[in-house]
Amino acid sequence: MIEHIPITISGEIKLLNELYELKKNQRPKIINAIQEARKHGDLKENAEYHAAREEQGFCESRIRYIETILSKAHIIDIKKISNTGRVIFGSTVTIYNIDEKKKFVYRIVGDDESNFKKKLISINSPVARALIGKEIDDIVLVKTPRGIVKYQILMIQHV
Repeated sequence: MIEHIPITISGEIKLLNELYELKKNQRPKIINAIQEARKHGDLKENAEYHAAREEQGFCESRIRYIETILSKAHIIDIKKISNTGRVIFGSTVTIYNIDEKKKFVYRIVGDDESNFKKKLISINSPVARALIGKEIDDIVLVKTPRGIVKYQILMIQHV
């Protein structure tokens, strides 16, 4: 049975662009570097050759990984889902940390899309797991290494 991996449209586009870059640009550059390094003689002591082969391994591994993710991807367009007032995958949620008296805005995305600096949190993060299914004004308890953190949901958007 194929496990579906939730991903946003922008996440899919990002992975497709990376896959294109790896296959059309990086892979040919690495192949050329290997061919050039082979011309330099003994491969056992050829650092350029070994570096290029290592880079090739990383590149091919990343290509396989992206292709696997895309083959299992369940693309979710949050804009096409009516807002029921509950937090779901793809929602942008404004929460209020009750103890610190601070607001935070996060968008719940797939694992490969998450980027905390851009306020994109993984569906599998403790905060996202606590938020899923909740409504505006609900109090959510999130277990963190520093203890339990209380958040109040202020707004749920489908943008």
